[in-house]
Amino acid sequence: MTTLTPPVTKQHTVLDSPYGPLTLVATDGVLSALYMTDQRHRPPEETFGVPDLEPFGEVIRQLTAYFAGERTTFDLPLDLHGTPFQRSVWAELLKIPYGETRTYGELAEELGKPGASRAVGLANGKNPVGIIVPCHRVVGASGSLTGYGGGLDRKQRLLAFESGGGRSDGVQALF
Repeated sequence: MTTLTPPVTKQHTVLDSPYGPLTLVATDGVLSALYMTDQRHRPPEETFGVPDLEPFGEVIRQLTAYFAGERTTFDLPLDLHGTPFQRSVWAELLKIPYGETRTYGELAEELGKPGASRAVGLANGKNPVGIIVPCHRVVGASGSLTGYGGGLDRKQRLLAFESGGGRSDGVQALF
């Protein structure tokens, strides 16, 4: 017997932010990606689905509050696709408190794989939902800023924003 799987519905919108335009992508109505301009590992735009603001109301509300310095955590359903190891790294990222950092080695230790800091770095770089899954909070062993899919300048600015408890203005949704 053949079982038909329903087609996947993808939608996207672009949110203007203090860190440049953020492309939000939903798969079947659930946030599955947040891409920055010129982000490494950003797929082609034709994979983002149709422009549609509807599935992103709560995402935009929470991001707006974050950029206003009024929110330090996110409470959103996420549809993250990756290997089991990548998903375990992304789950650890969600545990890093606002305004704090962890090293790749510390994350590897938390995962029970102390020799896997490089693999943690690779999984961190493939995080499809930047900012919300805070991969910017991961630094090198010496505390230095190392790789960030959205660029080191953005990483530095996000960390400075979080450590200073500042406010970032200028958030609006665009199509």
